[in-house]
Amino acid sequence: MHHFPSNLLVHFLAGLACLVTGAAPLLAHETHNHAEMKVIHSAQSGPWSSAETWQGGKVPGAGTQVLIQREHQIVYDVDSKDVIRGIQISGTLKFASDRNTRLEVGLIRIEDLDHYCEEGFDCQMVVESDGKNAKNAFSFARPAPTLEVGRPDSPIPAKHTALIRLHYIEGMNKETCPAIICCGGRMDIHGAPLERTWVKLPYQTAKVGEARVVMPYPLPGWKVGDRIILSGTTRQFGYIGTRHRKSGDDNSVADNPTTEERVITRMRHWGGFDSKLQIVSFDKPLEFDHLGSGEYRAEVANLSRNVIVESADPEGIRGHTMYHADSKGSISYAEFRHLGKKDTLGKYPIHYHLVGDSMRGSSLTGLSVWDSHNRWITVHGTQYLVVKDCVGYKSVGHGFFLEDGTEVYNIFDRNLAVQALGGKPLPKQVLPYDLNLGSGFWWANSLNTFTRNVAAECDEDGFRFEVVERKDFNPTLPILQKDGSMKEVDIRTLPFVRFDGNEAHCQRLFAINLGGFAGGRFNKEDSDVEGIGPDYQHPFLLRNTKVWDSHWAFHCGTPCVRIEDFDLHDCAYGLWRCVMHRHEYRRLNFSEVNTTVFFPRAAGDSDYAYSLKDYFDLEPIDDLPPVTVITHIEPQQSGQVLVRGVTSDNYDVKQVKVNEQPVRPTAANFQEWEIVLPVPESGNLRLVTSAEDMKGNQEMLPHQVNYSQQSSLTNHLLSEK
Repeated sequence: MHHFPSNLLVHFLAGLACLVTGAAPLLAHETHNHAEMKVIHSAQSGPWSSAETWQGGKVPGAGTQVLIQREHQIVYDVDSKDVIRGIQISGTLKFASDRNTRLEVGLIRIEDLDHYCEEGFDCQMVVESDGKNAKNAFSFARPAPTLEVGRPDSPIPAKHTALIRLHYIEGMNKETCPAIICCGGRMDIHGAPLERTWVKLPYQTAKVGEARVVMPYPLPGWKVGDRIILSGTTRQFGYIGTRHRKSGDDNSVADNPTTEERVITRMRHWGGFDSKLQIVSFDKPLEFDHLGSGEYRAEVANLSRNVIVESADPEGIRGHTMYHADSKGSISYAEFRHLGKKDTLGKYPIHYHLVGDSMRGSSLTGLSVWDSHNRWITVHGTQYLVVKDCVGYKSVGHGFFLEDGTEVYNIFDRNLAVQALGGKPLPKQVLPYDLNLGSGFWWANSLNTFTRNVAAECDEDGFRFEVVERKDFNPTLPILQKDGSMKEVDIRTLPFVRFDGNEAHCQRLFAINLGGFAGGRFNKEDSDVEGIGPDYQHPFLLRNTKVWDSHWAFHCGTPCVRIEDFDLHDCAYGLWRCVMHRHEYRRLNFSEVNTTVFFPRAAGDSDYAYSLKDYFDLEPIDDLPPVTVITHIEPQQSGQVLVRGVTSDNYDVKQVKVNEQPVRPTAANFQEWEIVLPVPESGNLRLVTSAEDMKGNQEMLPHQVNYSQQSSLTNHLLSEK
């Protein structure tokens, strides 16, 4: 199969889109009929604030359209209230890190174009295939266009802020703008790190009427003025709501939330018998108790960051951001607020759109995503993404969302989901059966990692796996295999890479729901995975799970499940209407559960009849190799580089190496690791991972990365095949 060189093809398609939509490419001396002004071109590299940087000798002002040309690096060094209509980045726009900056803008487009354009954002990955293996066909002969708001190894310092406010401007497409769109470029957004973005209350319950709480000490990065939430620890009444009432008579946890927002006014070290505690005061007294002692405790999350992307008019037309295939970069410790277009497909606060494995190494770390009208983080047709230590608070629809069932080998670790709220099915959504009722974590393909996550006070589910075979949806899809090939697989049969250490509380409906009752219908027809699941050698394996203060603690519509160390507390039902084909439960602890086991049923058997075959034991085998992702490469003063990454495996990892050198684990089972390596005199270093588990399964798709000491940017976080 013949293809254009990909950068030329994307350039051609983008220009064609501008012409087809009537938004013609704007070149020098051309004007747009809705702007009546020239596009301002960069003349050379330099500060944004310098007239010499721009053709015509004038700094871009309110309403202007800007083209940053190839080879030019512009340093955004102003704190301006002028609303720029749009910025086409074909070179580099780098935010200054030695001062406060603010950019008010309608559109930021990061793409290798020679013209300004406000349309044609559906740049897709071009794929060459030999029938078995799929590979990314994009390549760049020149440096990628870049938006850089801090770097992983040099974030915006805590004493400064960088603010991007997205405005809708008359004449723009209301469905696609305002936005930040990265089409094969590099988008890096990095704020000052927090050691922990959320913590459990460590000592005592936060009481009604009090305006302070005992917290762990220290909490590096937390400060006076930060906005925090205390998650609810009192669930609302049962299931009367979105699932059972007629349209128009629904209700939501948002109608009477027990999660509370506050602003920190004072932080002081306890200084008493326990030096690891502090008293944190806030702006007004609490209206609810928040449990803080024993095994079942509230979370306190920090929503504030010093790098912010927000909609300028949350009550009007909101903005969104998107990575397309073959883009580069990561986001860490940034705040994304008031984003997401309600009831609009594809327009989310953060969206990885049909990226495939072209962004292996990209990560979302320490983010705060709150008050979204359309989910928090959406992973669509994407593999090997790491989402870690992120806080999601208040979304319309599912929160952490894997969109179409082809997503595999992604890692969701230590994230907090609070108040994922019910929405409507989105127009032309990929999975037609999803009613978007509000799950903290939602997926249709389980071949991913979910570890140490917490979901609290969501409308529908804490954690939800959902697949429904229908006339308009066939669950057999092309899935990336462990050897790099593509194979048609029924996604209902795929096990977890790992599901370990997850927790759900204050769910008025399901805490954890694996493949049961789509859309809340209690009939067999068109309702769940139809009793199809992983086989007896590759079961769903859930370890160290905690569910408390919920209505239905655990529901499962799939066979072949092993649960180890499951704590269920203060729930109306424990195991509710679960399929029991080859289920094994080890070390379950029930406390204050009204009905521990209710109405077990047989898979695919309408009369729920049982036979001896339903009770055959599982015979798990370990034939899945570890999944490894390099997430950070940081130059050291010694001239060496510090390499950090993550590894996930369904069982125990024996070793992880980079360039045949063993790494040092910094978390159990190599969940996090690091290594310091020398850099050759050439300044160029090729990094190749290798991992092996205790059964001898070796990583078949190593993460391979090229690092250049001369340009130690995050372009090293793009895999090379």
